[in-house]
Amino acid sequence: MKRRDFLRNTLPATILPAFVNGHTVTALSSSPWLSALTNFAADTDHVLVIIQMNGGNDGLNMVIPLDNYANYHHARTNIAIPENKILKLNGNSKTGFHPAMTGIQELFNNGKMAVVQSAGYPQPNLSHFRATDIWMSGSESNEVVNTGWVGRYLNYEFPNFPSGYPNTSMPDPLAIQIGSVSSLTFHGPAMGMAMSITNPTSFYNIVDDVQDPAPATRAGKELTFVREIARQTELFAGSIKKAAGNAAQQLPYPDNNILADQLKIVARLVKGGLKTRVYMVSYTGFDTHSMQTEQNDPTIGKHANLLKELSDAVKAFQDDLAFLGIEDRVISFTFSEFGRRIKSNFSIGTDHGAAAPMLVFGSKVQSGILGNNPSIPSNIDVNINIPHQYDYRSVYASILEKWFCADSTALQTVLLKNFQSLPIIQDGLCNGIDDINKKSSNNLISAYPNPFTTQTNVKYITQGGHTLVQVIDCMGRVIKYLVDKEQIGNTYTIPFDSHGLAAGVYYLRLQNGPLQQVIPVLKTK
Repeated sequence: MKRRDFLRNTLPATILPAFVNGHTVTALSSSPWLSALTNFAADTDHVLVIIQMNGGNDGLNMVIPLDNYANYHHARTNIAIPENKILKLNGNSKTGFHPAMTGIQELFNNGKMAVVQSAGYPQPNLSHFRATDIWMSGSESNEVVNTGWVGRYLNYEFPNFPSGYPNTSMPDPLAIQIGSVSSLTFHGPAMGMAMSITNPTSFYNIVDDVQDPAPATRAGKELTFVREIARQTELFAGSIKKAAGNAAQQLPYPDNNILADQLKIVARLVKGGLKTRVYMVSYTGFDTHSMQTEQNDPTIGKHANLLKELSDAVKAFQDDLAFLGIEDRVISFTFSEFGRRIKSNFSIGTDHGAAAPMLVFGSKVQSGILGNNPSIPSNIDVNINIPHQYDYRSVYASILEKWFCADSTALQTVLLKNFQSLPIIQDGLCNGIDDINKKSSNNLISAYPNPFTTQTNVKYITQGGHTLVQVIDCMGRVIKYLVDKEQIGNTYTIPFDSHGLAAGVYYLRLQNGPLQQVIPVLKTK
């Protein structure tokens, strides 16, 4: 029987709300999807870790454009990282990392990470809450979807969920979120699909069988009784304790690092044999409107501390995975609800923006920089934003396709439309696309004249298949579709009539299968 036939013909799982040592959790119990992954360990015994950087991370001070450093520095003179302090990358002279990210620099230089430049979506929303929902649901910004992209995938594989589980073949949670209540990411059509561990202390309470004391009142006695009954019926504490006990020996992690504390738990559970395949961890503080850096030294301060925590935590996690012998089974990626503006403000900070880089980690990641550094005009005002080069859902699609081996029907159903497949996972793990890093993504689209007053001619090259040419304004919003159709491979020229548009900087974005390119154009009065 084929793996996907096995998945679709096997009974789905059950979710039960419960208490674990006084902490409310909602857990997805046994899943035939996970059972199938375990039984087919040769190509699908894979774990995904999602790292949320809550608040809107400033991508320009994290992944720094060395090839356009003068314009970068001019746009943010009060927070720009000095050129001689930027961390250099092997094999890439155009891009560098923030000086606090020495651990991530080492991972990149060792071929264990990739950068996806300027990830975003056509109509960016700059509200923290709404933008977070968009990234977690995988929706368009003008539609409200009450399910998460991971939750929909699980529901697709098991349409009869939740019936017939848990059972002895799969007693573990399908997904675990640490550091928060279960998020929209894991919500299926009917219920949440993840076990939520509110903080690392909650995890160690489970492992050590410690229960928070109830108050010495009449209500406290009832609370103790309710907790005891809940513990007797709790389905997952036992499997978590067993997995944790199987992997007590780990490498050291940095102290006083909230993210490291969470990732340490993930590594321990994966090594211990827990069949959970999706984990989510998070930390906050990236809403850096003011005092993003120290006034006299932009290499230190609030943002630098956050990036150091990220870098140190991820490096310790990857080292630990290698020590435990499981690094080939785990990949992770970062996301934040939006980036920051190109131009800094007068409060030594940055305001809500649009696209920003995503980082992908793991020994099976196809290492490198995907895409070009953001284009930064020489004359810039506070409203100009970074347009997206890659739709963030292309990262989701690529992971589902090349890490979890989802087929095209699943991708269309789960992500609600087609998205390009990106070379962020090494080929051979599933049947995926060719290594497009070997193909040029430069000189695919151009415009003449540029600058222009009313009309310019857009010349582009398509390899054939679905071809998309968009016009994006300085706020990062798609305002026109010049091409959106199937085409025969060739070179084409089309007019862009800018009648009705204000003078200023615009961007032309070409997407053709896995290939894409974004270029700036200037409309003058």
